[in-house]
Amino acid sequence: MLVRSAIAARPATLVFSVAGQTRNMATLKEIQTRLKSVTNISKITASMKMIASTKTTRAQRAMNVARAYGQVSNDLIKQAEVEKAAGAKELLITVSSDKGLCGGIHSSLSRYSRKHLAENNEVPVVILGDKAKVQLQRAYPENIRYSFNQLGSTIPTYDESSIIASTILNDKSIEFDNAKLVYNRFVSAISFETDAIECYPVSQIVEAPNFKAYEYQEDVLENLNEFLFANSLHWALVEGHAAEMAAKRTAMENATKNAGDMINRLTLQYNRGRQAVITNELIDIITGASAL
Repeated sequence: MLVRSAIAARPATLVFSVAGQTRNMATLKEIQTRLKSVTNISKITASMKMIASTKTTRAQRAMNVARAYGQVSNDLIKQAEVEKAAGAKELLITVSSDKGLCGGIHSSLSRYSRKHLAENNEVPVVILGDKAKVQLQRAYPENIRYSFNQLGSTIPTYDESSIIASTILNDKSIEFDNAKLVYNRFVSAISFETDAIECYPVSQIVEAPNFKAYEYQEDVLENLNEFLFANSLHWALVEGHAAEMAAKRTAMENATKNAGDMINRLTLQYNRGRQAVITNELIDIITGASAL
């Protein structure tokens, strides 16, 4: 009687064991598929990190040149003691790019711009780059006058900056006296700060207290106005590009590190599951041999 009961109970145990092994095999297959996917992503982010590192080095060299010219323009404004005139009309220019995968570098520009527009909601806006445009047009679509794209893939050139500056200055529908350039200032390879460059018109520069110490001709003042504006715009574009490349390098480095941690966890989980399947099979074999 006892032997008959044991024989009757054996098929149910066998069915349960086979179902458990099938479930474990399915889980192992899912883990293996995900492990392969994360490994491929890790290879991609590592390659993107190497590319961003190379671009960062080139962007820093271009930034040092643009920064030298930009600081000369700022020194002229500071030494002449140029001040913003009361009631002057302002233009806000947000210097961004079209590329992503670089952390919160574009969100920082948008926050700075939104904060400024919250205090001055009638200020017209010119946006360089699609990333900042997407974020700003949700809250202030009526303030946007111009938007430029196809920026950020390569190092900005002075010709591009001159074309943008000429387009803004020659458009009579945009009335402004001062321009505020919002950009990301490169601090180091792992950090940046959102800052602003003030651009003043020739009328305010000429009326500055210390500008009379400079010798100049009347016909060069208009060229000086265009040059200072284009020069500051080029400085903001190039320095923002360097900060973006550095941020992208940091983002890809962190992504590669996180992918490596996930690969380690999935590998450990896969090995434990595989060991459990082998252990169950051994138990079934031993149990079957004992029953016989």
